Parts: sequence; structure tokens; C-alpha cells
Amino acid sequence: MTLTYLCTLDLPEEWFAELAERVPDVEVHRVTGGGSPEPDVLARVDLLHTSEWFPDASAAPALRCVQLDTSGVDHVRRTSLWETGIPIATLGGIAPVPMAEYALMTVLELAHRMPRIQQLRDGREWPSDAERLATLTPRLLSGATLGIVGYGRIGREISRLASAFGMRVLGLKRSIEAAPAGAEKFDTGRLGAADDPTELFPMDRLDEVLRQSDILVVVVPLTDLTRGMMGAAQLDLLPAGALFVNIARGGIVDEAALLERLRDGRIGGAALDVFDDEPLLADSPWWSEPQVLVTPHVAGLAPQYHAQTLDLVVENLTRLAEGRPVLNEVDRVSGY
Repeated sequence: MTLTYLCTLDLPEEWFAELAERVPDVEVHRVTGGGSPEPDVLARVDLLHTSEWFPDASAAPALRCVQLDTSGVDHVRRTSLWETGIPIATLGGIAPVPMAEYALMTVLELAHRMPRIQQLRDGREWPSDAERLATLTPRLLSGATLGIVGYGRIGREISRLASAFGMRVLGLKRSIEAAPAGAEKFDTGRLGAADDPTELFPMDRLDEVLRQSDILVVVVPLTDLTRGMMGAAQLDLLPAGALFVNIARGGIVDEAALLERLRDGRIGGAALDVFDDEPLLADSPWWSEPQVLVTPHVAGLAPQYHAQTLDLVVENLTRLAEGRPVLNEVDRVSGY
């Protein structure tokens, strides 16, 4: 059975050559630079590999899977494809390792007072012995409790690294029950669910996790249920001086409330990789906030993106050919 594959992404020539080698019975079509496929090609596509371009569902009657080049799906909900029964698969699972490394990097930077050290460096100041002891002594991470809001493949890898520093880890997820059959996920992380010692909590116990979290990492998907979930009331449940890391999506955290709590010391420091409005404007207060690390939405960049994406696409084409459920299928009820 020959499968028709259509890609709208600007991937290297060798990527497509290897795809054709690994899946011999695939007919590869490409559209880049904002172009549109020929109607007859679109009409017989089995798997559409795309990021932002989506046809009307009626124009692709043979479509059996949409393979996204993104982990989030909020942009797909506005399309007619969302209303169909066509499986939509995400890119989730290629970035647990770099995202976990980013999270631990920022936790270490905040714990070791790097925002203050950077200020001293910028001002070419060498602090006195008394100032060094008073303001640059690191926080103790061993024995600290790290809470992860949105616990999945990325959370497990964060937990693996945090455990090496002696931290206790709490994970908050939509359901702590085993995933149903057919809900298989692509995963390049290094810790399997069966070996995970993390204490897991369902979402309705968010308050309990927040009260215990000396460090909080937010990595939950953006859905109707998670939009605005970290507001003033939730931030106030964190222990005094807690550290806050957001590698999720803009819209989940109340930025004004977070800024207020940073300035009055209720939160001891933050690392923010995502914002409500991106790119972050030049006059945003976040650039100069003294206790904050700001990065331009880079936590999810994967060093092995091409190879891992190819593995996922090959696997899902193979599954389509064999009539099996695809990896990373979106649950349209939960929104991810």
C-alpha cells in the first residue's frame, strides 16, 4: 500500500531522502515558502506534516493523520480539521532532555544568585566579604521540594535531574491513572514511568502541591482549563521566597501578579522562557527585573530535532500502513 505524505516544512533534502529510504512505499510531496499543494495531491494525502498551514477538511478527504511540528495544539483548535475525527499527532517527546536541562539550569542559576552576580558584573563591582556572605550564599537545594505543574515526559526528566541534587519532587497531572491502551507517546527522555519515584497528584490537589513547593516549574499545556491557572491566589500559596520557573506557554501565569510578588519578595526569583505576548517588547519590565532570568522561548529547542522528528514521522507512517493508532495522538477532550 502506497502512502501519500505531504510536508509544508523547510527540512533538509537529506531528511526526505532518508524518509523515502526508511518507508519505501511512501509518495513524498513538499510545499514550502508559503505555497499551496496541487488540489489533486491534497485530495489523496494520507499524512500531512505541518506547523501552521492547515487546509479545509473537505479539501483532504483521504487524510488519515495530521502530524504537527509543534507540541502545543491551541492553534489547531481554530481549524476545521479539529472538528473531524482525523487523528492529530503532536511533536511532543523530542525535547524532554533539553527542557529538563533548561529547568535545572535556571534553578541552579537562581539558587546560586546569578541574577545578582550578573548585576555586579555589569557594574564591574566586587562585593565586600560581608556582602558576599549576605547576598551571594546559595540556597540549599538538597532537601528542597520541587513541584512540577503538568507532569509528563518532560516532568519525568526534570525529576530525574532534580533527584540527583537531593530534591524531593511532586508532580501534578490531569490523571495519575495509567494511560489508556492506544494512547502511546513518543519519548526521548531517559526515565521511564515505571521507574519514576515522583509523588504524583491529580490537578484538583494543586493547592496542596503549591504549599509544599520551594521551587515550582510550570510545564502544563495551554488549554481552556489551564489558561490563567497560576493566578494571584495560587502564587500566594507558595512558601515565602519560593523560586518560579515557567517553560510552558504564555497565558497560563498571571504575569502582573507574578511581577508584584517578585517585587515584594514573596517570590524569591523567577526564570521565564514564555510570555503572554511574544516577542517580548523592548520596554517590557521583565528585561530589567533584578530577580528574573529571561530567555526568548528557547527551552524546547532540541539539538537532535531532525533525527528525532524523522523517527516520529517514520513511526506514524508505518502505523498508518499497518492500521495501528499513531503516536502522540491529541486527546481532543483534554486539549493535548
